[in-house]
Amino acid sequence: MSDIFKAHINKFATVSGEEFEDILSYFQFKSILKKDNLLEEGQVCKSNFFVLNGILRKFFINEKGTEQTTEFAIENWWMTETFSFINQSPTEFYIQAVENTELLYIDKMAYEKLLKTHPVMEKYFRCIYQKAYAAAQMRIKFLYGFSREELYYHFLKAQPEFLQRVPQYLIASYLNFTPEYLSEIRKKGIS
Repeated sequence: MSDIFKAHINKFATVSGEEFEDILSYFQFKSILKKDNLLEEGQVCKSNFFVLNGILRKFFINEKGTEQTTEFAIENWWMTETFSFINQSPTEFYIQAVENTELLYIDKMAYEKLLKTHPVMEKYFRCIYQKAYAAAQMRIKFLYGFSREELYYHFLKAQPEFLQRVPQYLIASYLNFTPEYLSEIRKKGIS
């Protein structure tokens, strides 16, 4: 499993085997079950999570009491609640496993120490945050620029394997649809 993480780091910043072993010592491993929460509304996000195997989602509960999914993280993706993690303030979000998930995580204190001890990780995390920011910008563009059906078919074309792994009601939540509307779109596409 650590080979997966080392390969991911080396996509953005080069580290030796010895340096990687020390970097890895700042992280802990965790295995969680489907539907387990890593974070709940009102808590402070104390960790940054790297998915080794499985899927996480971030969501909030809107004023109607409906879960609204804002983000997914599959293998080799990071997830945290950035504002809460950086400011160590209570969150309005949840982070939950969509399927049984194995992950590495680093807490805030270890993260700060890691960046001081291994400056190469500053570059790595800068690249990760830039990619996440760019992805969030594109999602907003798609939400405003595509019809609801176009949005679904774009997502289907871009992430077909992902759509097979995630329950349809969560896909609907992420795309800001009702599950019934998503079902109608899918029926049209089949016929």
